[in-house]
Amino acid sequence: MDLEARSLQPNVKAVLLAKLREYKSDLNNLKSEVKRIASGNLNPAARDELLESGMADALTASADQRSRLMTTTERLNQSSDRIKDSRRTMLETEELGVSILQDLHSQRQSLLHANNTLHGVDDNIGKSKRILTNMSRRMSRNKWIIGIIISLLIIAIIVILYFKLAK
Repeated sequence: MDLEARSLQPNVKAVLLAKLREYKSDLNNLKSEVKRIASGNLNPAARDELLESGMADALTASADQRSRLMTTTERLNQSSDRIKDSRRTMLETEELGVSILQDLHSQRQSLLHANNTLHGVDDNIGKSKRILTNMSRRMSRNKWIIGIIISLLIIAIIVILYFKLAK
């Protein structure tokens, strides 16, 4: 998830990395708390305090222990809920990342196709320009040839008329 977040755009990347750091910090705190509790290295004074061995009234001690137990259970449930929410958020973020990567891939394919099409159109326009230039040259050359032929015919007609009228 860390790698996916680092490969995203900078504005999205910063938000996701901050959340990821927060989740990692929460997870590490919970792990250390679990290790501390599971280690069993509680000192006897803390154990006696927890069990309320010094209280004279057993009913009061039992009620107090029960309320402490309920408070601890509630905190544990809240922590579990936060972990579940964190996991859900992580999965949603991962799905969002996959969706974004798929969109980017399809957009890349579209851009590549458009680029190839543009190069093809550019080549065709170049060929068309060369053909039109050649046609223009031929048309101009043909005009000159027809003009020269017409001029020669007019000169020939004038020369023939001159010799016919001069005789």
